[in-house]
Amino acid sequence: MKKGAELALNFMLRLVFGMIAIFLINGYLQEKGLDACVGINALSALTSGFLGLPGVALLYGVRVYLMG
Repeated sequence: MKKGAELALNFMLRLVFGMIAIFLINGYLQEKGLDACVGINALSALTSGFLGLPGVALLYGVRVYLMG
């Protein structure tokens, strides 16, 4: 079983890379004129921290679903 420090580091790395991915994807979507941007907030940070890049994909999937 992983130790607490290793789990915390893993969570923080996924959180940081997830936020960077959301920032870059939002920039790309705005450049293309699409309004499917995900906000950078505590909920998106926790989702990307727990789930990693699949969590980021989930956030965009939910956003597109709610659009309509």
